[in-house]
Amino acid sequence: MLKLPFIFLLFLLSNWSYGQDLTFRTSERLILGNYKERSASISSGDIDGDGDMDVLVANGRHWPGQNRILVNNGKGIFTASKPLGLESATSYATELADFDMDGDLDVAVGNDMAPNYIFINDGAGNFVKASSFGMTYAPTRNLTTADIDMDGDIDILITNRGRENEICLNNGMGDFSVSIGFGSKDDSTIDVEVADIDGDNDYDLILANRDEQQNFVYLNDGMLDFSDRIPFGSGSDNTRSLAVADMNNDKILDIVVANIGEANAVYFGDPQLRFAEKIEFGTRVANSYAIAISDFDLDGNLDIVVGNSREANTVFLNRADATVWERIQLSDKKFNTYDIITSDLNGDGREDIIESNSDEVNYYYFNQLKVVRR
Repeated sequence: MLKLPFIFLLFLLSNWSYGQDLTFRTSERLILGNYKERSASISSGDIDGDGDMDVLVANGRHWPGQNRILVNNGKGIFTASKPLGLESATSYATELADFDMDGDLDVAVGNDMAPNYIFINDGAGNFVKASSFGMTYAPTRNLTTADIDMDGDIDILITNRGRENEICLNNGMGDFSVSIGFGSKDDSTIDVEVADIDGDNDYDLILANRDEQQNFVYLNDGMLDFSDRIPFGSGSDNTRSLAVADMNNDKILDIVVANIGEANAVYFGDPQLRFAEKIEFGTRVANSYAIAISDFDLDGNLDIVVGNSREANTVFLNRADATVWERIQLSDKKFNTYDIITSDLNGDGREDIIESNSDEVNYYYFNQLKVVRR
């Protein structure tokens, strides 16, 4: 056998370069059932306590639909499903959290012009309908869960398009009889994120508004008073979804928005909380309904996935601290994607992507990141 000098071996190794090939695989088998329903949102979590990620689909929107639980077989394949509850409703959101603090995931359901309800988990993924929360008849569009008052339990934030938004406070047992409003009473709010934007150790609110309204950050005074607000965006945006994260690695939170009729953008945070600097990504005129953040290629930078209406859904890989974006189209399909999330469905340590498509089947995509020698 030929023996190469050690120095020559070092030379060869130093001249090999390594890169990453990232693709997302789907197929007609990688779907969440064969239903074509008016799916509005998707959430993921270990619903039945077996260690893998299950999926919950909110169906209906303006028309009564059946919300569904899809059970993971441990390999990212959903071989069983069951309805959530006995009745259909005009559901826009189903969010998972341990509301009664018993160690399993419960469900909050947000409905359009119908009561919102909590469903309590028995620990094995069986649910009992419990108390209602929020205004009884409101145009609910989204739910966000967070311990907003920092008392150790999970509260619920409701966005009501064209009506006052609500914070429903948990009493520690999954009851939400106390609520307070936030934002303007005529806000067309579609999404809200919770984050400590100003670094004062409490949670602020970041709102995505539609109908050419101003987007705002509402600052928490530490006592759930959100009267101090900071505008961001153009002032007349149609923003459907947003995410908050440090996209350029400067240890300051940025705001990523999905828009209709204009470009999607990252608004960079700064110590003065101006959000004046931005970078656009994707097409100049987007029709984006949903956005999510994850490090898909495991390079230490947060990437973006966008769900679009009548356009292909797309991943944008973050290069050079959010100044350069590499585009990966998920498929040729052009559905009405109302929600898009990330979750490690097959337990391989890489975040996969799940779509919520209205009037089409809901697809998911396995992240097939490979490190290759070039």
